Amino acid sequence: MTTSIGIEQLIAAPPSFLAGKRLALLCNQASTDRHFRHSRDLIMQAFPKQLTCLFSPQHGFFCEKQDNMIESGHSIDAASGVPVFSLYGETRQPTAEMFEHFDVLLVDLQDVGTRVYTFIWTIVYCLQRAAETGKKVLILDRPNPVGGHIVEGNLLQPELRSFVGLHDIPMRHGLTIGELALLCNQELGIYADLEVIKMQGWRAEMFFTDTGFPWVFPSPNMPTPLTALVYPGQVIWEGCNISEGRGTALPFELVGAPFIKPQDVLQQVNATDQVGCVLRPLRFEPTSGKWAGQACAGFHIHVTEPQEFRAYRLSLALLRALLQLYPQDLAWKQPPYEYEYEKLPIDLILGDQQLREALEQGVVISELEQSWQEDLAAFEERRRAVFLYQ
Repeated sequence: MTTSIGIEQLIAAPPSFLAGKRLALLCNQASTDRHFRHSRDLIMQAFPKQLTCLFSPQHGFFCEKQDNMIESGHSIDAASGVPVFSLYGETRQPTAEMFEHFDVLLVDLQDVGTRVYTFIWTIVYCLQRAAETGKKVLILDRPNPVGGHIVEGNLLQPELRSFVGLHDIPMRHGLTIGELALLCNQELGIYADLEVIKMQGWRAEMFFTDTGFPWVFPSPNMPTPLTALVYPGQVIWEGCNISEGRGTALPFELVGAPFIKPQDVLQQVNATDQVGCVLRPLRFEPTSGKWAGQACAGFHIHVTEPQEFRAYRLSLALLRALLQLYPQDLAWKQPPYEYEYEKLPIDLILGDQQLREALEQGVVISELEQSWQEDLAAFEERRRAVFLYQ
């Protein structure tokens, strides 16, 4: 059965409360239906003259902006003539003035199932403003591309909250963007008027390739569903001088640096840390970003068994190995990172300074994983309260 997403369900059966309301839409170029028709156009057809403005998240409306802290400005949408307010520019938080343009905010964004992906935190800021201004938020749900049945990683520590984590959830959270918004709205005490238009035909055990739905890249370095599958682990390289494959055709699937000797690394990584994948040694040369124009030795991650693969475990194991082998060469990225100017980016990404210190000390990954099982069990109970799909 092919999954029917929130925007398609909205158009098929429009809620009566939208009649006559001024509508805003938080979206980007990946906000399309199965026929690649953009949500903005579908909403304009279904609700004539009701769309009054658009909002765009990180990377811009057309996903044209690379990396973090590369801002986009406000603009006018050529197709509709309405203003586009950037929520990754002079501010990450919408202003009360922006919210004067509409009555109901529709949200149609493709999340990737990883805490550090900023779209959900843009939504949280919108929920906070909606609660203050009495506006309704309607999320048009989309699949979690890495499934709703696998949860992985340590919980974010409260002192490390940032725009890559505003709530205490694990790296791989196993929720749709609608479910996660419900969780944050409740647990952060926002209590905005929030509703989710559910998908039809999506089950929590599905990966994106199981949905029958076409993938449209939601950010410039998320070109395929496989990218999303490795991202919950591979994103950690943004916190150091190891290339995560930006500037190549395989961002996040590649990892490397000029000083790495792949065979030495493989001897340091346990077989249990490589379940469901193959680490294929190779060399690559980024055209931009870290080590641009220099040959990097490292790995191409081939996921062979998605149900068994654990991205966070694998990337932590690789990071531990590199710290043991190349302590003089591996360097932590210095601030700023996502508008945090004092804390180490790797701490913000991992969500726990003690985890970074344990990796530096060579603690094995199985021991680290065991240390956060109690927290994960508690999170499992928390997330059940917002499940929309059984």
